[in-house]
Amino acid sequence: MAPVMDAGGMVSPAVDLVLGASACCLACVFTNPLEVVKTRLQLQGELQAPGTYPQPYRGFVASVVAVARADGLWGLQKGLAAGLLYQGLMNGVRFYCYSLACQAGLTQQPGGTVVAGAMAGALGAFVGSPAYLVKTQLQAQTVAAMAVGHQHQHQSVLGALETIWRQQGLLGLWRGVGGAVPRVTVGSAAQLATFASTKAWVQERQWFLEDSWLVTLAGGMISSVAVAAVMTPFDVVSTRLYNQPVDRAGRGQLYGGLSDCLVKICQQEGPLALYKGLGLAYLRLGPHTILSMFFWDELRKLAARA
Repeated sequence: MAPVMDAGGMVSPAVDLVLGASACCLACVFTNPLEVVKTRLQLQGELQAPGTYPQPYRGFVASVVAVARADGLWGLQKGLAAGLLYQGLMNGVRFYCYSLACQAGLTQQPGGTVVAGAMAGALGAFVGSPAYLVKTQLQAQTVAAMAVGHQHQHQSVLGALETIWRQQGLLGLWRGVGGAVPRVTVGSAAQLATFASTKAWVQERQWFLEDSWLVTLAGGMISSVAVAAVMTPFDVVSTRLYNQPVDRAGRGQLYGGLSDCLVKICQQEGPLALYKGLGLAYLRLGPHTILSMFFWDELRKLAARA
């Protein structure tokens, strides 16, 4: 997920759409390996009591090595095409809607920044849901000895979309969206509520020069603690809903929806299971936020000069 920044009147919402999508896609190239490992950790031990299942993935470094051994180095970029499609769709819509809110003056109202960010994030998550569905299923796929969660056996992004469309119909492409929308909505609100304040806090400490990129880096990494804490439970649920097998009617065979998934995870795996992959979520959010902001800022400067 990338930050939403004030449009500031520099560029139009349409340009914001292109720049926001481009910036987040560039960041995705660097952070996708973390997303692969996080997906595997979140599916490991699905609906099984702790200590009763094998753990092929243990911690960040060991998990990266495990993925590379099982799928090759390129396996760390599994689902990249679908991830890029998701980032382009979700963040393009998200930045566009937020820019419209800025132009309308909504962000100048008390709490307007958080509300606008949450609403823009929800709409972006809905539009990008089919891409995230395919991304999750592709990233979960691996050799039998290292498999966690259901294995869908897709060969490509287009092949996956075609298979889902043929077997489940149009609505099947949006299966799991009930977990994705709260995930991005909560994450957007938390990010917008904490990033500006943490950046200001770092500046007040005068650890770095005021205009140094290290201020943005430190602010983003601190803010990402809050984002990861509130977002990870919804991230786990979203991963489970997207990856579960379905029956002939397109209904999930493991979970009936967001609340059912939350209850089953807590009952069968324990409440801490909602924080599977928390460390990876934080490690991904920090760099992804910083890279997105850097690319976003540079692209907007170029657009403003054009």
